Amino acid sequence: MGMELAQAKVQGGNKMESINVDFLVIGGGGGGITAANTAKGLGKSVAIIEKRKLGGECTWTGCVPSKALIRASNIAHNINNLKDYGLVVQNELELNTNNVMAHVRAVREKVYVDETPEIFESKGIKVFLGEPEFLDNHQVKIGDTIIRAEKIVITTGSRPAIPSIEGIESISYLNNNNLFDLEFLPESLIAIGGGPISIELSQALHRLGVKVTIVHRSGEILKRDDQELAEILKQALVKEGIEIMINTKPVKVAHRGGGVVLTVKDENNEEKEIHADMLFTGVGRKANTEGLNLENAGVEYSAQGIKTDEHLKTTAPNIYACGDVVGPYRFSHIAEYQAVIATTNALLPIRKKVDYSNIIWATCTDPEFAHLGITEAEAREKYGANIKIFTYEYKNLDRAKTDLATTGRAKFICDHHDKLLGAHILGKNAGELIHEAQIIKSFNIPFSKIQSVIHAYPTYSDITRQAGKQDYIQKLQNNPFLKVLKKMTSRDKKE
Repeated sequence: MGMELAQAKVQGGNKMESINVDFLVIGGGGGGITAANTAKGLGKSVAIIEKRKLGGECTWTGCVPSKALIRASNIAHNINNLKDYGLVVQNELELNTNNVMAHVRAVREKVYVDETPEIFESKGIKVFLGEPEFLDNHQVKIGDTIIRAEKIVITTGSRPAIPSIEGIESISYLNNNNLFDLEFLPESLIAIGGGPISIELSQALHRLGVKVTIVHRSGEILKRDDQELAEILKQALVKEGIEIMINTKPVKVAHRGGGVVLTVKDENNEEKEIHADMLFTGVGRKANTEGLNLENAGVEYSAQGIKTDEHLKTTAPNIYACGDVVGPYRFSHIAEYQAVIATTNALLPIRKKVDYSNIIWATCTDPEFAHLGITEAEAREKYGANIKIFTYEYKNLDRAKTDLATTGRAKFICDHHDKLLGAHILGKNAGELIHEAQIIKSFNIPFSKIQSVIHAYPTYSDITRQAGKQDYIQKLQNNPFLKVLKKMTSRDKKE
């Protein structure tokens, strides 16, 4: 459709308004906000379309509210275990959680203050709220407006996948989209799924007094993470009182007696019913591609999301895509990383490729679980026995002893050149600690060199230095010159 026809088009008796911009962003989450700001910083005229509210899933249904809830739950947990710290409550203490979800929503609003349309309009970025649809690869219609852009980036995110369970469509159930809208917490909850969202929120709700049962089809939770450490985390969750049913398939679900009943089959194909007040599903994500009319723009997509090349360009020459709608890693920090690459590739004469070799994420359980690079299993599959593994236990850290946070382990995987392939930390502050390993890996620094860097005492960061010291000592022991010197020294002592 040409611009003249677009301007003359009439819908519902109103003449369509038409505007032109250099760069159009479709989706106002973390990736979209980053793309819009980057393009504006490059001196381009920019517009952004968001279906509901700027901020996207991270602000409204993901990172921000979940971490606010987790923080509240950890405080409740510490209060309920004051005796472990030598503290005694003289009078009876009873926690009331009736206001916790209101607190979570208040935190969301505080974050949103910096993401309102007015903020972006003040920067010169036009904001449109509503449902966009492509007319062709340069024109997008939203309401009574047609936006024509030279370059476009799609970053429409993802939503919770609906599990294939008989009866799921006929009941009211929770996922991360509606959990934070609850006024009061249920007394009991069944959580389906063993991924990060389900595990994080299950522990948080349990610590706030909800009886939680996790139902997971696989035999392993957090299957993308190091399984040795994932097993330690699972045992810690069970010790807290969370029931985890692995190798268990949800079959059907129904409302009964004011709650829900979930029928499951175990690994022996035996059926069992589980009763709870509410059901939560956390079984993966689905890319948001519906309603965009991507076919009109020549953008190919599948159930997994929009198809892009290594430069994040779609099958339309002027359209790029990033974030959850592309994958393969659905994290806010990856969306922002991809957004910078997609935007600069679209607007500048460069062709930067995405590189996931230094992929990093953290699961905010207690203890935290941080992931960098490849796991031990992946390293052994790729390199065989030609790798080195260095581990250090939290129970050996003085700071962990002072904090009563001795559950955990750090694992560092190196190749035979002493270069870091992956790092996995389970323990307090793991999400912060992993970044020292990220620097080592990203800048290709031999892992053993970290032992010579002075670390403050007593801190959790010493866990990386201690593992690096193991590597350094091993290198010394394998040094041919030092081996000869050791033999000569031993011979002199005997004489």
